[in-house]
Amino acid sequence: MAARITRAKNKISTSHIPYRVPEIEDLPARVDAVLSVIHLVFTTGHTAPLGADLMRRDLVERALDLSRMMRALLPEDPDVAGLLALILLTDARHETRIGADGTLVLLSEQDRSRWDRRAIEEGSELIRDALGQRLDGPFVLMAAIAAVHAEAPSWESTDWHEIVGLYDLLLVTWPSPVVALNRAVAIGLADGPAAGLSALSELSSDRQLLSYTYLASARADFLRRLGRVEEARTAYQEAIGCCENEIERTFLVGRLQELGV
Repeated sequence: MAARITRAKNKISTSHIPYRVPEIEDLPARVDAVLSVIHLVFTTGHTAPLGADLMRRDLVERALDLSRMMRALLPEDPDVAGLLALILLTDARHETRIGADGTLVLLSEQDRSRWDRRAIEEGSELIRDALGQRLDGPFVLMAAIAAVHAEAPSWESTDWHEIVGLYDLLLVTWPSPVVALNRAVAIGLADGPAAGLSALSELSSDRQLLSYTYLASARADFLRRLGRVEEARTAYQEAIGCCENEIERTFLVGRLQELGV
């Protein structure tokens, strides 16, 4: 990364690229790149890829500040509204993601009465406005998925078929392996672990997911639910081997131990 920054600085210098604040008419052409960076900052803060902490609140709060700044600059842009809604709706549950003992708490087990209702209301209003203008923007669709989770009164009442449908649309707009993985997990929660396992098997040869913790952990969970203990144990071991976040790793080790020797 340091080398890339150095090369970029050298290119700016040799090409005499001026430093200037872009005019308002220049902003729309730059929106996609800026939103992608803000989203990356948020996702890195929401679940830190490595280290002892599950979250990095400094990055989450910075992403929220930047998304609000973008909203102030481009108040009519549905993608900007979608990103801000996504951050608000997702981060609304951050207080419940870690238990009093410091362990990971899954979405299915979180105390929804402690979710930030003001953030959910703001995010839900934003996504309703954005959906009225655009139905295929990736941030709009991701925010719509987050809204289904945030507005469900319980895990059991979550409309997983609606979430699968939204992931179908998102996969067309943004054909990402991670989106495909999330869709497969949603299928398993909508139609049962066997269906989820089948959807995951279609992704097993994707090179970008081979060392991705969540592919192995999702497979492990579906195998555990199906009572295929030995296969689940192997999948949990694979997930643990890929995981560099200590809180997530501790959770996976606990799940493995629950399966017995």
